[in-house]
Amino acid sequence: MRIELPEQKKLVFEMTMPIRWGDMDAMGHVNNTVYFRYLETIRLEWMTSVGCPPDPRGEGPVIVNAFCNFYKQLEYPGTVLARMYVSDPARTTFETWCTLARTDDPDTICAAGGATTIWVNFPAQKAAPLPDWLKAQLA
Repeated sequence: MRIELPEQKKLVFEMTMPIRWGDMDAMGHVNNTVYFRYLETIRLEWMTSVGCPPDPRGEGPVIVNAFCNFYKQLEYPGTVLARMYVSDPARTTFETWCTLARTDDPDTICAAGGATTIWVNFPAQKAAPLPDWLKAQLA
């Protein structure tokens, strides 16, 4: 199943990551599981940049599903350009989206993925309303 990124989304963060030799598999391209690490890395970096590093004693984001569509192989050596988008803020959830390209070919999307994110009160282990500061970031 392929899930497409929506047209209506907000670019919130961009970063680069090196493709490491150890990211490769026996077929000579970046292993599929590594793409999910790239998606996780940009989500965490964005959350930290808006003042929300992970804190298991408070509230924060939890991913309830994730996907990745693979369009073109990433290979070593190189650098990944990751762009993060958000959309569809609701009471306790929002969607995150990400495109992955090479910095030497930034217009060619090699992979695109996303995740539904729910805001959680970690000690209570229950969903919580999105804080106002986060709603402002998502708007």
